[in-house]
Amino acid sequence: MRFVVSAPRGRARLGVAVAIAAVLLLLAPGLADAAVPVTQVSSDPYTGAPGQHRTEVEPDTFSFGSTIVATFQVARINDGGAMNVGWATSTNGGVTWAHGQLPGTTTIVGGVYARLSDPSVVFDARHNVWLISSLALQTNPVRGVAVITSRSTNGGLTWGNPVVTASGGDLDKNWITCDNTATSPFYGNCYTQWDNHGDLNRIKMSISSNGGLSWGPARNTGNNATGIGGQPVVRPNGTVIVPMANANESAILSFRSIDGGQSWRSTVTVASVSSHTVAGGLRSGPLPSAEIDAAGTVYVVWEDCRFRAGCSANDIVMSRSTSETTWSPVTRVPIDATTSGVDHFIPGIGVDRSTSGSTARIGLTYYYYPNAACSASTCQLDVGYVSSTSGGASWSAPTQVVGP
Repeated sequence: MRFVVSAPRGRARLGVAVAIAAVLLLLAPGLADAAVPVTQVSSDPYTGAPGQHRTEVEPDTFSFGSTIVATFQVARINDGGAMNVGWATSTNGGVTWAHGQLPGTTTIVGGVYARLSDPSVVFDARHNVWLISSLALQTNPVRGVAVITSRSTNGGLTWGNPVVTASGGDLDKNWITCDNTATSPFYGNCYTQWDNHGDLNRIKMSISSNGGLSWGPARNTGNNATGIGGQPVVRPNGTVIVPMANANESAILSFRSIDGGQSWRSTVTVASVSSHTVAGGLRSGPLPSAEIDAAGTVYVVWEDCRFRAGCSANDIVMSRSTSETTWSPVTRVPIDATTSGVDHFIPGIGVDRSTSGSTARIGLTYYYYPNAACSASTCQLDVGYVSSTSGGASWSAPTQVVGP
């Protein structure tokens, strides 16, 4: 089973956590009635300036077979990025973990970059290599100067020095995926997305066909679109679909490639966005989280207040696509009543890639405040989880994973 939980990136992102913890939910029916095992898999090893220590944030995870690899910022820095990017790997389905930090990246580990941010991880089945994409930052001013890719050829247990995927401009919000369908005409292609904040958030895409050893030129969408927070997914036929937010996060868009990333079509609109500002000063916005099932149905979720009177709180909402260019009406994930006053934000969706359609198994994690009208001194932050075994037609009762 291949299963990924991905949370959106952003200038809108949640701040600080003490340590990365693995929550082994496994999309189990009836989970809401079960205890949730939480295992710490890594901790911040650094000391000294400029990091805020005991912090590991912005995780992404990917699994293939019995191997799970997580990646995350280590020692978050107040005005952007972190002292490095870390990894945690389990080769037995999450029972035990190895962990460390990427080599050759920031100056603290012998690299040339001041900071790293926005890590994303994927497995390339054709080349048997794990890949972590990161955003390399400079300081004075803080900006993204490169998208880099770190490689592991031994199951995610050791990592090499990074390869530059793209450089120049003011880069932001990278995300990586690979075509792992053996019958696809583009099997083994890997795709990295980012935007150039210095060019109005112009969306860029690059491909690698050799396991991340080298990367092709940066290409625009067919309509030179601007946007933020794209998350590419690959259909079984090799078509790449990239859901994203527009540049001001007022709409969710998508675009695609049907020729293995040699060209990219113009964007289409998934839906408009209505967003409630999350209390307490948290960095949170309606960036999408996207995944795909075995048949190629794409699922996109984001935070949205359209179902709440007066936009008083956010729900997690979903749209789906089976056609590559058209999207379903927006539906609400019914975590609680629209009159509950609970605010939900920063979702991460996972889909069991051995399932599809009306029996697709979906896992959805999210942060929430029990009271949306709280203040910085009274807000209580929790992590929740719901699942579906019907492709999102119905959902389990919610589980409080951790918090407040």
